[in-house]
Amino acid sequence: MRKAVFLLVVIAMSAGTGWYLGKHDVGGKIDIGDLQDLFGTSSQQTSSVLPINRTTDSIRIASFNIQVLGTTKSQKAHVMEILARIVRQYDVVAIQEIRSQDQSVIPQFVDLINSAGRHYDYAVGPRLGRSSSQEQYAFIFDTASIELDRNQLYTIDDPDDLLHREPYVGWFRVRGPNPEDAFTFSLVNIHVDPDEAADEVDVLDDVYRVVRDDGRGEDDVIILGDLNVDYRHMGELSRVPGLSWVNSGIPTNTLKTAQYDNILFQEHATREFTGRGGVFDFMIEYGLTAEGALEVSDHLPVWGEFSIYEGGTPGHVARR
Repeated sequence: MRKAVFLLVVIAMSAGTGWYLGKHDVGGKIDIGDLQDLFGTSSQQTSSVLPINRTTDSIRIASFNIQVLGTTKSQKAHVMEILARIVRQYDVVAIQEIRSQDQSVIPQFVDLINSAGRHYDYAVGPRLGRSSSQEQYAFIFDTASIELDRNQLYTIDDPDDLLHREPYVGWFRVRGPNPEDAFTFSLVNIHVDPDEAADEVDVLDDVYRVVRDDGRGEDDVIILGDLNVDYRHMGELSRVPGLSWVNSGIPTNTLKTAQYDNILFQEHATREFTGRGGVFDFMIEYGLTAEGALEVSDHLPVWGEFSIYEGGTPGHVARR
């Protein structure tokens, strides 16, 4: 018998408002007491709109567990430069395993990414976990091609404590097409506990439905992160009708012995997926030794490519 119970405040949306490129919120769990603060954020500082010079009609979304991202790693300049080069390849990257209590690590990392003339921004969730070794999730995104609605950032509420680290949810829209034609999507950032992977994956179908039905009318719900299981062991999550995934069996750990990471979505809803995706092997790409690659992370990034148009083609708007 299912025992998962998730409580989620349904957020009313104001037509034509909320999408902006404001700087750097740290998200929290949503409850009734947060609503006044939530609707008071429209006056936040916003970044200038950047020109779009597209060469393709697609964006790339990635997930990357940057193993124990904290002060020690951030002080290794050669490692951080490789991480920055990796992130620059993607329009949005969901990051897992931020361990640092120093909240300057992610801002400094994004500054490094932008030192090459780019315009990335970020959102960071709250510290999560049952033990003293807590983690944060983050989204790092290219503001030249992606907008984030910061009014809609939230962490799933898990009153029954079924997940070690509750997912962090962000709502995004592609820049470039007319807003009514642009691809919008929810990203659900998750790091499943390796010791409880089977049980936690059985909860993610509930997470999918909670995000899909959270009142925003968004049908493109993309779960991505470190699931600590391969695509053949998705448990009750695999019962989501039409569940599809980017990675079918390619190892995602740096030593290439197991598949842990993936990007999942409902194929009938997310027709924007182009069918292209994979695992970025930075060890081979940058000519690193195994020891050097493990300094970067024990995980490889997983990525998928999606059309910039809602429904996959211009003028075809999928059901919201």
